[in-house]
Amino acid sequence: MIDVADLTVRFGGVTSLDGMDVTFEEGTCGLIGPNGAGKTTFFNVLSGFVRPTTGTVRAFGEDLLSMVHFRRARWGMRRTFQTEQAVEQLSVFDNVALVQEHAKTGATRRQGVLDAISFVGIEADPSAKVGTLAAGQRRLVEVARAVVGRPKLVLLDEPAAGLPEEETEHLSEVIRQIPEQTGALVILVDHDMSLVSACCATTAVLDFGRLIASGPTAEVLRDDRVLRAYLGTAEAV
Repeated sequence: MIDVADLTVRFGGVTSLDGMDVTFEEGTCGLIGPNGAGKTTFFNVLSGFVRPTTGTVRAFGEDLLSMVHFRRARWGMRRTFQTEQAVEQLSVFDNVALVQEHAKTGATRRQGVLDAISFVGIEADPSAKVGTLAAGQRRLVEVARAVVGRPKLVLLDEPAAGLPEEETEHLSEVIRQIPEQTGALVILVDHDMSLVSACCATTAVLDFGRLIASGPTAEVLRDDRVLRAYLGTAEAV
C-alpha cells in the first residue's frame, strides 16, 4: 500500500502537485489526468528525482521520501519512462541485466533476466541488440526492466503510447499479470482509457496538480469532474 498525504511540489511560482492525498492499494492502480496535471511529477517524487515542498509518502509502511534515491531501486522500485531508456547498442539480455544487478533476488542472475524477458513476451532472441527491434518489442524490453528482480513498486509512465491496438492488448495482459507474477503494486499512467479500464481496479485523477477523484475505475471514469477535466465535457459519454 502507498499512502500519500498533503504532497505538494512547487517549481518557482508553479504548483505541480497541490496537497495530494491518496492511497494506492495492492494490485494495479491507474493515475490519469490531462497533460500537465502532475502525473509525471508524482512519479518523479516517488523516484527521488524531485523533492516535494511538503507531504509524506509511506510505501508498505516505510518512509519513502527519507530513502536516498539511488537506494530505491534496491528497495524494490522500478519505473518506465515516456522516452525509452534501454541502450540500443546492448542486447535485450544485457539491458534487463543492468537493472537486475541493483535488485534483491533469490534467483540466479541469468535465470532472473530470462524469466523477465519470457514473462513480458519478447519474441526476439535475448542476444539481439535492442536497436534492431520494432517499437512494440522495445517497449516490452522497458517493461521487462521494470519487473526483473522481484520489485515492490512498478511505475508505468504511458507504456502504450503510440502502440497499435494488437500490441496494446498484449501489453494490457502483461500489466494485469504483474502483481500476481511479482507481488508488486503497479501504478499505471496512460491516456488510453481502454487500457486503464482493462488493467486497473481503482484509479486516481489529477487536474492542475489537485486530486479531483479516486476510487473504482468505472465510477471514476463516469464522474462529471473527471469528464470535464480529462475528456473536456460532461456530455462526452
